[in-house]
Amino acid sequence: MSHTIKDKARLLARVRRIQGQAAALEKQLDVEGDCGAILQQIAAIRGAVNGLLAAVIEGHITDHLVLEADEAQRREDLDVVLQVIRSYVK
Repeated sequence: MSHTIKDKARLLARVRRIQGQAAALEKQLDVEGDCGAILQQIAAIRGAVNGLLAAVIEGHITDHLVLEADEAQRREDLDVVLQVIRSYVK
């Protein structure tokens, strides 16, 4: 079972919170809300996305690198996570 399926409810809850934060940001922008509040909302969304990314990466590392018995598969899975990290830190 994939860790994203095993933790599906928790991950979906995070995604739904992010959707709510994005909707609040859209509303603030639509009504030309306070700049400080808009900046705070953007920072909150970024933090929530970072938390989601960290949770999925942690599950990937645990299930696909630490617990994977097949060395060739571990190498492939490592490449996947390294590619994501490289694109994220650009």
